[in-house]
Amino acid sequence: MRKLTIALVAASLTCIAPAAQARNIVITNDDGLTSNVVALYDALKKDGHDVIVSVPCRNQSGMGAAILIARPLAPLADACLNGAAGPGDAGAGSMTREGLAGDFHYVDGTPVMALVYGLDVVATQRWGQAPDLVLSGPNEGQNVGAIILSSGTVSAAQFAAVSGLPAIALSAGAATEDAELDNPQSVKVGALTAQLVSVLDKRSEGGAMLPAGTALNVNFPDDLDNPVWKVSRIGTYNAYKMGFVQSMVKEASPGMAAMAKARGMELPDLPGISFGFNDARPSPDQTLDESVVYKTAIAVSPMQAGYEYKSHPKADWLAGYLTGLTTAGE
Repeated sequence: MRKLTIALVAASLTCIAPAAQARNIVITNDDGLTSNVVALYDALKKDGHDVIVSVPCRNQSGMGAAILIARPLAPLADACLNGAAGPGDAGAGSMTREGLAGDFHYVDGTPVMALVYGLDVVATQRWGQAPDLVLSGPNEGQNVGAIILSSGTVSAAQFAAVSGLPAIALSAGAATEDAELDNPQSVKVGALTAQLVSVLDKRSEGGAMLPAGTALNVNFPDDLDNPVWKVSRIGTYNAYKMGFVQSMVKEASPGMAAMAKARGMELPDLPGISFGFNDARPSPDQTLDESVVYKTAIAVSPMQAGYEYKSHPKADWLAGYLTGLTTAGE
């Protein structure tokens, strides 16, 4: 943890030299073709990295680690988000939007499917091997607290980490959304992320950029003027309040109603999931939770890969519970 803290403090410096060496990097997300993705790609290419982008055709927020197994992807019936590809284009392939052919790819499926396409098809063709790093995001909206379990952004990073690849989930403010793909806030997020990649690259001295079995969940604050980096934890405080309601119109939170209005949507008077901001104050022991930290700093939370149970001095407790149970074959 201390080494990571030192690295992040170093990353906050304004003058950081280019990356120590070129790395092979796959960018994915759960939003599709966005200003954030384009800005991150540009920042990494500027530092000399070889970068592939593979994202969903359309917004797949909240899909988590879903995969459409054994379902062939038919040609597109409708255009992808921001014109990444058009009707009649293949279900997966290079983006056909002008200026993005080559390194930018899409999949008419979930976030994890987009990542797998980037790894199994595009990376294999480009490098003949796995990438040095997977970056998932930056998402249009922060992913903090319990909501990360349904986040396609975090799930894609987790899939990469479980597969043995260094991976970082990245999330920025909702104000980074921009159909013109040139949001100034996106440029700041891309540059900051490139700084973090540079620091991790240099400290790794050509080896793995993160310890095996770990990933990072990085959340940028809405205010990106003079940001500082701070190690955080996923914790128990949740920035968002989510729950099932019987009437979306009568019971949905003001936050969700405002979000729907901003997107030109009307909430139906039907049951569903309500989603809004949590106005409860965090307890004193939650001050390092990422749901608190991200509001004023760049929150960086280490994550373990997947569900593997990490050993500790009392790791034999389960074996004791199982003593006396009939095992297979007995």
